Amino acid sequence: MNVTQLFQEHYDALFRYLVRLTGDADLAADAAQEAFVRLVERPPQDRHLRAWLFAVATNVVRDTARARARWLKLLTGAPDRAPVGDQPELPDAAAESGERRKLVRAALDRLSWKERTVLLMREEGFAHHEIAAAVGTTTGSVGTMLARALNKLSNELAPTSESLR
Repeated sequence: MNVTQLFQEHYDALFRYLVRLTGDADLAADAAQEAFVRLVERPPQDRHLRAWLFAVATNVVRDTARARARWLKLLTGAPDRAPVGDQPELPDAAAESGERRKLVRAALDRLSWKERTVLLMREEGFAHHEIAAAVGTTTGSVGTMLARALNKLSNELAPTSESLR
């Protein structure tokens, strides 16, 4: 097992997933790093290494998110700021995209931890069997969980009759 090669192959996707999961680039970087440390210390026995890395990183986030979020909120004063790597937008476009990002982040936060995890792992291109291995469920239930999560997210983000006025 070449850890350098595994890091190069999986880190970017793992980091992107964790940023989407947490909305916090620092927490995502820490969790991704911890997942690779655990890979070196205690490599998995199964063949689903990618799913294992994502599951470990997800567990790291879950175990540290509350205390870390409070700490970051005190230090930065901007806990809901999602990092972006694009060119700076014009002020009006930035304000509009910032509002959309806040709405999506809030809708994701209202999903259960498992719903959010399966949805974001699917967005990263995981197969159902990989998602099942990562979240500890059956392959058959992943489709149902995804459908429910997408339905909830759609309902959360659907414009209401009042917002259309």
